[in-house]
Amino acid sequence: MSNIPNAVTIAGSDSGGGAGIQADLKSFSANHVYGASVLTALTAQNTQGVTAIHDVPTDFISAQIDAVFSDLEIDAVKIGMLSQIPVIETIASGIQKHNAKNIVFDPVMVATSGDLLLAENAVEAIKKVMMPLADLLTPNLHEAAKLTGEDLATSQDAMVSQAENLLSSGAKAVLIKGGHGDDNKCTDLLADGSEINWFESERIDTKNTHGTGCSLSSAIAANLAKGQTMLEAVGNAKEWLTGAIASSNDLNVGKGSGPVHHFHALW
Repeated sequence: MSNIPNAVTIAGSDSGGGAGIQADLKSFSANHVYGASVLTALTAQNTQGVTAIHDVPTDFISAQIDAVFSDLEIDAVKIGMLSQIPVIETIASGIQKHNAKNIVFDPVMVATSGDLLLAENAVEAIKKVMMPLADLLTPNLHEAAKLTGEDLATSQDAMVSQAENLLSSGAKAVLIKGGHGDDNKCTDLLADGSEINWFESERIDTKNTHGTGCSLSSAIAANLAKGQTMLEAVGNAKEWLTGAIASSNDLNVGKGSGPVHHFHALW
């Protein structure tokens, strides 16, 4: 029997279970990869919003990274919520120390509920410290606009322009997610500096979209851990997430924006 691929998520915890570390581990498992975790922050959070954030001390973040990488053969890394500059610098140092590969960075800045999840001065640190380490950067339209300092992209040309801007900041590939657009299709752009690929799916009528960004980036990392190319990893993750969103109404979790159904193919 061959060993199962291993992936690690470095992100914040969602006490409601729909996003963050919890969504990442579910996504790894649903995509047949073993998941480890490094917690960067704890949130008091549910389907209705975030009420408190408690940052994990940087020395403890370092200890978690060392514990995971010294024991497990890590095939991919998903990085999520990074709320403070010292945390960003600590994680960058840790993944460089351990020669981490297949790094998928989801620059989580705003929760589905609209709550800001990072300090304003952390944006520059993300651009200078984390983006050059990323094999794939996965911002949504709002995050891409914030990272580029441009207006929200409302056309495919604007998405291409912002992707090129982000590539010039050091990311090896960029996936700009169009799920926050206002048309009846979700159009995502994958750019790697040499080619551009578009992924289009029908917009699903559901309020249960909590944790979609976390889940997609984790599924991509899982697919990379299994040896898929970036194009394959993104395409397969998109297909899986579309099913998870379409099945989300089968779950009845919380009073607000509920989670997607990570295990729709199994339950």
